[in-house]
Amino acid sequence: MKEYIEEFFTYLLTEKRVSRNTFSAYKTDILQLVHFLENRQVSLTDTSIKHLKEFLQTLKNENISATSMSRKISSIKQFYSFAEQRWQMQNYGEQLTFPKVEKKLPHYLSEQEIEQLLAASQQDSSPVGVRNKVMLYLLYVTGLRISELTQLITSSILWDSGFLHVEGKGGKQRMVPLPEPMRVLLKEYLEKYHTTLSHSKKTDYLFPILYAGTIRPITRQAFWGILKQLCIKAQLPKTISPHQLRHSL
Repeated sequence: MKEYIEEFFTYLLTEKRVSRNTFSAYKTDILQLVHFLENRQVSLTDTSIKHLKEFLQTLKNENISATSMSRKISSIKQFYSFAEQRWQMQNYGEQLTFPKVEKKLPHYLSEQEIEQLLAASQQDSSPVGVRNKVMLYLLYVTGLRISELTQLITSSILWDSGFLHVEGKGGKQRMVPLPEPMRVLLKEYLEKYHTTLSHSKKTDYLFPILYAGTIRPITRQAFWGILKQLCIKAQLPKTISPHQLRHSL
């Protein structure tokens, strides 16, 4: 059983080239299945659809969410698809069905909430405060993902055409229009505050921070903390996520 699993893990890393988080999820799910089978003294080659359904029923009895259950089923399907191609093992994963996942409607900010949040960002006139304001405005105006926002570089701003060059998921690139007021805000930020924030070190990061003596782009986690503090300052009744903000256009 160990050889089968290790070869599958190697396939995920070398041939399929999944991300670290995806690999970690697959590994957790498959090892959980292996542990279940070992407790019942069942090998992978002797496993039947009955065993897989018993495994999933055990998870269901633990009241895991439908989303988590779907992920585990997806991992099992991926393993058995690989096992069928590599060792001609019967693909029992094809017989597994995904549970229905309840779709929750996203919460969008009201116009008043947006105004309160933007007003709160204007109260701090320090270089850091101005940076936070610019990031907030840019996220709201462009609808960027938080990861895209934090990784922006100064050359991403195409001043002549009035667009922002953005590299998104999977290296996909797109052009996002920048309204004139946003361009003015960015220009003022770069001229008056960027050098201070970069500690006079040369960098192309649009939102630089000094960490352990090295200039790096601000992290997603750091901006999340900034947004939480702005929500408190704006006296909003709930915490707003960057995802909610980018969809409140």
